[in-house]
Amino acid sequence: MIARTPAAPYYAVTFTSLRTHGDNGYEEAAERMVELAREQPGFLGVESARGADGLGITVSYWASEAAILAWKHHPEHSAIRERGRSTWYSSCHTRVCKVERAYGFEQ
Repeated sequence: MIARTPAAPYYAVTFTSLRTHGDNGYEEAAERMVELAREQPGFLGVESARGADGLGITVSYWASEAAILAWKHHPEHSAIRERGRSTWYSSCHTRVCKVERAYGFEQ
């Protein structure tokens, strides 16, 4: 689904990752992280896709940099992030952006 975001400005966190082989609890943890993120103040939405080659991109949208930092430091998110580094990802990158303009259409 395409996230429904408010009028700009707001923030986007882009998480790009390359998965290792096997699930090893990944799907359950990923679902939990989306569920938990939705409960966080300032969370606006999320979009995610993963290719057959293991390359994935998740973009989460936030109202402020403070909301992003609070999410980064959430204890459960921190623990899952460490598990990602040790078990689920062979590489990953996080990029934080300020959305100055946004536009689109729907049919």
